[in-house]
Amino acid sequence: MTHPFHPLCGQDFEFVAYRQNWGEDRVHLHDENGQLFSLPAGWTDVAAPDPFVVMAAGRCPFTIDGLLALADLADGLRAQRDSTEAVKKIMP
Repeated sequence: MTHPFHPLCGQDFEFVAYRQNWGEDRVHLHDENGQLFSLPAGWTDVAAPDPFVVMAAGRCPFTIDGLLALADLADGLRAQRDSTEAVKKIMP
């Protein structure tokens, strides 16, 4: 486990499988009691590091995917706002 904010960070687990579930790459592991659980592959050392994260070296809190998603959200909110402004208010 390599995710710095996860409570299991630094612990080793028995690797079972690497596959895509719920639209993301996930790692399936056994805990110390033999229970199967899964984590996003990016939280482990199984997946290759994201090239953007490596190049940013901690200098950028955002990824390209995150910024593009934020831009899409802003466009949607702007379009919603603009559609409601099409009705003009009659002021007394």
